[in-house]
Amino acid sequence: MSDEERRTSDGEPVADGGPVRRDEAYWDDTTVMVTGGAGFLGGHLVEDLRSRSDSVEIFVPRSDEYDLREKPAIERALDVAEPDVVIHLAASVGGIGANMDNPGRYFYDNAVMGIELIDAARRHGVEKCTILGTICAYPKHTPVPFSEDDLFDGYPEETNAPYGIAKKALLTQSKAYRQQWGFNSIYLLPVNLYGPGDDFDPETSHVIPAILRKCIEARERGDESITAWGTGDPTREFLYVKDAAEGILDATERYDSSEPVNLGSGSEISIRELVETIADATGFDGRIEWDTSKPDGQPRRKLDTRRARERFGWEATTSFRTGLRETIDWYEQHREPIEAQ
Repeated sequence: MSDEERRTSDGEPVADGGPVRRDEAYWDDTTVMVTGGAGFLGGHLVEDLRSRSDSVEIFVPRSDEYDLREKPAIERALDVAEPDVVIHLAASVGGIGANMDNPGRYFYDNAVMGIELIDAARRHGVEKCTILGTICAYPKHTPVPFSEDDLFDGYPEETNAPYGIAKKALLTQSKAYRQQWGFNSIYLLPVNLYGPGDDFDPETSHVIPAILRKCIEARERGDESITAWGTGDPTREFLYVKDAAEGILDATERYDSSEPVNLGSGSEISIRELVETIADATGFDGRIEWDTSKPDGQPRRKLDTRRARERFGWEATTSFRTGLRETIDWYEQHREPIEAQ
């Protein structure tokens, strides 16, 4: 993966930021360190990565052995793995409630993990580093659809600003390291993810797994209603986790610029419609009550996804209803039954 490979089929160099056309053997005999590789997104990404090459070596630093908030642990992981590529997915993250309860922890954990990892990767001679940002980095009132050029035009939504700012700092680091040392890193901004294997813990889960679990448990208990947070008026965009994994790997193969890139489905849905859709899909036919004392979060979220399509040819392909059905089926198969009260 040297500079000589960054050429078109006729041998001409590819301009920085343009699509880098590589052959199908990009991952062959390559060692990839995937932080967060045992998590929700990481599990799907590692599975996809294995399907792309029989000779790719994958190293996943598990948190019980490598605490990536500690510089010596990062150094040790890089010494053990000797990776050609680092894909940084690890994060301390949760829904609105978890962000409100842990602003300091989410700021510190995400900032220090990313900053130390990127710096150590540069010093260890890693050839490429893919950094995952967050939709929470965008300003609260970003014009819809969110363009990557608007990322620094305001303060993030207050309930998750510490997390968003910590992750956004890594974009500044990525650009600075490319400018000063020529370090090859890219920065991707995925929208809210969902899918099989998601976090269904009520204390930390995001909106889709949280509502999905509520509806299924209420259905089993015979409850007459469930409670959802806020007014139901905000909109969100959701990306199926397998599409996200594909986008991250496609970008790692083909994109070589520190300009950020959105990864999304390109469509939005109101929280009210989302909850009603999940209730219908899970067979819960009770009332939905809205607790308006709880925060709504950012008013709207919908990404401009043209840059991903133009720069490395990626688009999401899974419809929301298909992805939701697969998520529900997975949870129904893996959950513990609820005793009727």
